[in-house]
Amino acid sequence: MAETYYLVSDLHIGGDEQLEMVDFLEEFLTFLRELERSDEDAELIVNGDAFGLWEFTEVEGLAKFDELVDRYPELFEQLRATGEEVQITLIPGNHDYELAAYPEYVDLLAEYNVTLEQTTAIERDVGEYAIHVEHGMQEDPNNRIPDFGNPYANPPGYFVNRQITSRAGRISGRGKYNWLKDIQAVTPMTQIPDWMISNYFYREMSPWLRYASVPFLLLFNLGLAYVVVYLLDSLGLWSFPLDTFQSLLADFGPIGRLVDLFFAANLVLVGLLIAVSIPLYLFARDVRTTLRRFGLVRPPRDRDPVAKYHDRAREVFAEDSAVAVYVYGHTHRPAVTEIDDRLVVNTGTWLKRLHRVEVLVGILPPVYYTSYQLNYVRVTAANDGVRVEYDVIDKPDPDDETLLQRLITRSPKRRSAIPRETIVSPSREQASDLEESDAADR
Repeated sequence: MAETYYLVSDLHIGGDEQLEMVDFLEEFLTFLRELERSDEDAELIVNGDAFGLWEFTEVEGLAKFDELVDRYPELFEQLRATGEEVQITLIPGNHDYELAAYPEYVDLLAEYNVTLEQTTAIERDVGEYAIHVEHGMQEDPNNRIPDFGNPYANPPGYFVNRQITSRAGRISGRGKYNWLKDIQAVTPMTQIPDWMISNYFYREMSPWLRYASVPFLLLFNLGLAYVVVYLLDSLGLWSFPLDTFQSLLADFGPIGRLVDLFFAANLVLVGLLIAVSIPLYLFARDVRTTLRRFGLVRPPRDRDPVAKYHDRAREVFAEDSAVAVYVYGHTHRPAVTEIDDRLVVNTGTWLKRLHRVEVLVGILPPVYYTSYQLNYVRVTAANDGVRVEYDVIDKPDPDDETLLQRLITRSPKRRSAIPRETIVSPSREQASDLEESDAADR
């Protein structure tokens, strides 16, 4: 066992056409070179989804590995060099699940000094304690592997990637802006429709149509208020001096008439949208009901999406009192959370991160700001416990947003407040209590 462990996950290297672009390749090579030059007794653990094997659709089986080596020779040569100095261990995620399904991958990766563990989870000793590492797809119903090791036991997410993600990579270059390749960064997948509508409106729509519609959509709320006031006044439920308002606008000459015309046009637009939205809403609700009846769509849940991973961590802690840190990836959301005197760590992703931001006014599509959070986790023994260090490799944000997107939104906070260092000193007695409590609940 090593004295120091470095953990990364969700690199998603590889895929059809535009998906082969790796924005962080230089940073990852630098990271590997620094490990190669270090004097530490260390092990690098790649916690799943190192490669995008699901996203290869034009080659099958072991030929995907040949494609990876041909496309990224510098990466594999650096893996070979780093692996001569520190141990490199890889466990499969869902996107590179085929690594678990073909025993030949063990020997192929061994040629580059990478140890492939064809299992869902591994543990490593850290002083008197241990860390438990798994990718996390087994807690995700859409990506859980039903028969781990069977090359044909693919979850629903596999077919989504084959039909949507890979196709997006093949056609991304046809757009006015090469944005479809970033579809892998959209999490959860339920955000994909909104993300595509956003990019269509701000990037692909004809400019004259977009800028002609922006004033109406930005002031939709004001127009809706005008409709409500107009209806209340017409029905005699609330009196508003519309005539006085229109006379006031007339005093401003051509500008006032233009504003009045705008309100009239917005009135028509709001009316049309309301007229269309009512039958569409009824139709969509009936379709959702039908899909739920057949079990194709699950009803919405209010539960915190990370709660299932915290529950899984509690199970691991209860099963083995030596485990002080539970590490997972998969969700692309880096986090360090203390639970029951122990630690739950999400290793995040090296892909772009998308931050959904609603517009300040109107009904324009949301804006997805992009940034990088190239992070790694370093785990070592501490006095009577385990030290977990969280570090981020600097990489400038892509600044992909258009001028219009910046004007109608506020830039989001880019990075979560994750402590630079956390030390946990778990109580073995507490773990025993957790195990007894868990057994009682069952």
